Amino acid sequence: MIEVIGIMIAGMLVGYICRNQKMAFLSKAIMIAICMLLLSLGFVVGNNKAILNNLDTIGWQSFVLCLGAVLGSVLLASAVYHFFFKNKPLNK
Repeated sequence: MIEVIGIMIAGMLVGYICRNQKMAFLSKAIMIAICMLLLSLGFVVGNNKAILNNLDTIGWQSFVLCLGAVLGSVLLASAVYHFFFKNKPLNK
């Protein structure tokens, strides 16, 4: 866990140093990285027989957890937008 936090802090520092430069390639690189992570996650789930054998039980539990996470994220993001960013212009 320390490694993950360290990598995130390092990314924040690099982003802060490079904040005045245009980095249009980053959105495409992030999308490729997310797709690769989802592909590898699907590969691991597809290879795990315990998950596949219990998919009917795990599937519903996963769906409920996922739905709760998505709804919570949307509600919190809406609240943050409303209270902090609604009337402020975006810096471009």
